Amino acid sequence: MSVLFTSISESNPVTTDHISIASSKVGVKVSPEDEADYTKLLAACHDCAAMIEALPDYHPPTDLERFPRNNVRRVPPEDQVLGTAWAHTFSIKDASINGPLTGKTVCLKDCITVAGVPQTLGTDIIEPWVPSSDATVVTWALEAGAEIVGTSNCENMCQSTSSMSSAYGTIENPHAKGFNAGGSTSGGAALVGGGFVDICIGADQGGSIRVPAALCGCVGLKPTHGLVPYTGIASNDPVDDHAGPLTKTVMDAALCLDAISGYDGIDDRSLGAPKHGTTTFAADLKLSSATDLTGFKVGILTEGFTQAIVDPGMKAAVLAAAMRFKELGATVEDVSIPDHLLGTAVWTIQQRIAGSSNLLGKVFGRRGYGLTELDKALHQWTQEKFDKAFPTTKNTMLNGLYLIDNFPGIYCKAQNLTRRVRDAYENALETYDVLVLPTTSFVAREHGPLTTPIATIQPTVGLTSNTAMFDVTGQPAMTIPVGWLPSETKKDVYLPVGMQIVGGLWQDSKVLRAGHAWESKFDWRIEKP
Repeated sequence: MSVLFTSISESNPVTTDHISIASSKVGVKVSPEDEADYTKLLAACHDCAAMIEALPDYHPPTDLERFPRNNVRRVPPEDQVLGTAWAHTFSIKDASINGPLTGKTVCLKDCITVAGVPQTLGTDIIEPWVPSSDATVVTWALEAGAEIVGTSNCENMCQSTSSMSSAYGTIENPHAKGFNAGGSTSGGAALVGGGFVDICIGADQGGSIRVPAALCGCVGLKPTHGLVPYTGIASNDPVDDHAGPLTKTVMDAALCLDAISGYDGIDDRSLGAPKHGTTTFAADLKLSSATDLTGFKVGILTEGFTQAIVDPGMKAAVLAAAMRFKELGATVEDVSIPDHLLGTAVWTIQQRIAGSSNLLGKVFGRRGYGLTELDKALHQWTQEKFDKAFPTTKNTMLNGLYLIDNFPGIYCKAQNLTRRVRDAYENALETYDVLVLPTTSFVAREHGPLTTPIATIQPTVGLTSNTAMFDVTGQPAMTIPVGWLPSETKKDVYLPVGMQIVGGLWQDSKVLRAGHAWESKFDWRIEKP
């Protein structure tokens, strides 16, 4: 500090007024006799910030010669599919690579950075921004032989489970126009479910991979927290941040997970992950007898079925699908974990406080790659920006600010209770290989009206009552399609049912094995009435 203190620039603008303004933000005052000293100290800090601001940013390298961006374009309305499922289309690949994802087409949720490709985050609160680097998952997917063919439209600020919150238009469910495709990885799930791409790499903070995958009839995997690095992906909250695949099959999910998992030397979420390139999720599935789960123990998570919000038809359909594990040789038993019902409340408190802090630029304490320009653009809030925000974003901000002021210490307590819920699952998973429950509380509903905040949000309330808790606890959770149910409002419209399979921390292989065995034996598509 002494070096900074003795080298305050002549152009330094800090005055005692800045001390008064800063202290007033927390309702205190600096004593008059100390004001001059704190002004000098603040001036030194200002010069330090000015020096940092003047330096060029430090981005992870992107190999544009090996992976050039070809034919980048914003998809016009006349070329859209499933409403507005695409954000940008392009082609990036190295045709000389023969890897696990060779021949696979991949799209990316539009919160995952691609150098040189504008990113929208599904919002018009800010102008589309152009990233300087590829996200780690992008680099690793390309090195595994994938062709990345575009970015998919996502929900506004990645904060909705509807598929009509994007400022760029509604995404339609591939199985029924006019129905929700889920969110916030809405466009990617629709594109996979509709057969336009093989794989979408998405992000999940409360169910944003699993919910749209379930509603669109896809496999959607939220890996163990930290297994896949989040470098170069816009964050809602580091505690909840997960990246993972949405695919047509469990095998494709395993192939993609092998390609994109591991510690990248940047993201501290992934410090506990294995070395990149050493996982064998797909190979293990190929070595196992696909439909033999002899010795496997499946726990039917009672509290996942008994919540009032879960539709009776959904309960029956998922329970029937879960019981079919017996035909594969597994033991299937009921298991009660009462703290499952605490999980949503804990997630709500943690997510609202952290989410609002993230929106306001107050997140700190992580080691990783900061999206500097995006951060600056998002956190300069004005009335105009607030007015443009979708109700879920406004609600997150208002809830978080209220909780911070009125419930001191509740964020820390919620984090502590998160461990209680996590430990309850882990204790059960010492007996059972996986737990099974409905992914969503009901099948896709018709799009809601864009009117009042409550009317707009109402059709999706309860969609995440069985998914959000696994984001704060970190256990791997995957949805697979297992059948069909009629729409609540149009009985001649049938929509996919998702069954969620949950494993212990770092036991992603068990989740994949259970899902692969089920889908290898039973064809959910022919179950459609």
